[in-house]
Amino acid sequence: MGSTLRTLARWSTAPAKSVQTARSWVNVPRGLAARATTPLLPDDYLKMLNPLWSARELRGLIVDVHPETADSATVTIKPGWGFSGRYTPGQYVGIGLRIDGRWHWRSYSLTSIPRRDNKNITITVKATPEGFLSSHLVNGVKPGTIVRLAAPKGDFRLPDPPPVKILFITAGSGITPVMAMLRTLKSRRQQADIVHIHSAPGADAVIFHDELRELESSQTDYRLRLQLTDAQGHFDFGKLADIVPDWRERPAWVCGPAALLDTAEEVWKIAGLGDHLHMERFTIAATDKGGEGGTVTFSISDKSIEIDGATSLLEAGEKVGIQMPFGCRMGICQTCVLPLEAGHVRDVRSGTEHREGDRIQTCISTASGSCTIKI
Repeated sequence: MGSTLRTLARWSTAPAKSVQTARSWVNVPRGLAARATTPLLPDDYLKMLNPLWSARELRGLIVDVHPETADSATVTIKPGWGFSGRYTPGQYVGIGLRIDGRWHWRSYSLTSIPRRDNKNITITVKATPEGFLSSHLVNGVKPGTIVRLAAPKGDFRLPDPPPVKILFITAGSGITPVMAMLRTLKSRRQQADIVHIHSAPGADAVIFHDELRELESSQTDYRLRLQLTDAQGHFDFGKLADIVPDWRERPAWVCGPAALLDTAEEVWKIAGLGDHLHMERFTIAATDKGGEGGTVTFSISDKSIEIDGATSLLEAGEKVGIQMPFGCRMGICQTCVLPLEAGHVRDVRSGTEHREGDRIQTCISTASGSCTIKI
């Protein structure tokens, strides 16, 4: 009897296969309602009652878009059924937005405090010329818009309790995951000796400028060094010991452009302190060894698309309307791995070619001739 009840509970609280959800008894009536509507899709009924009660995917409602700088904004999202607030400061969340009939997906660092702010989450996005979705989130999205969500992921995390001493080095939008860490430390009243070096072109381009300055004035254990690059140039790691004499004793979290991360990685490696360095990269370190391009067929979905050698298989699937699994979109988290049924694909980072039977990372792989993916 006990086993039967446990099985029923698991069946009723899980809204749909492959949808990662929070564990809560609140989901029971919704889960039962979803199954009672079969054979019609649960969403046919649930979304009429509340668009956030999706039985097949995680959703969110944009409730506010607040400008931070001329080209960045904080987007506040009310998550729907199944989204867990038990993420860790520093992790990112996947956001899917429908624009002109097509879903566009990207991952953004969470800047909110876990399990706070009425269970809303925030992401802070910087618009870039090449970033179609980021530009739309900053300049075009309206409150009331429904988005798709992917569960928070990522290893760029602050431990709990935190280290006694911490070094943060950030630049540009690299401040976003660290901001979640700073806010969480403050809200939990956790003490840590923090030195924070942040680079931006000028004071008006510093995301969270006023909040950082307020933190500096109110927290004696937080020291901020702003590197305004238009006037001062880029941060010189050769002067790190002058600014932070005990930097070798501090675990470091570094986030920003690739050049910053490459330099930091080399400095910590030379010092023999590679295990003290935590980094978050926002872009794929691609080689010039792309694929040839070709026709990509998605066998289960029965869809095909012709792509060039610079388009990833993940992007190809999204272009034809397939909800592809993904996490970091940078080849780190392994969430996007799928089996290659036929043909050849190439890893754009290493140039390695994969063939039939291999499991491939779709976010960093492109077609090398015609190929078939099982999804």
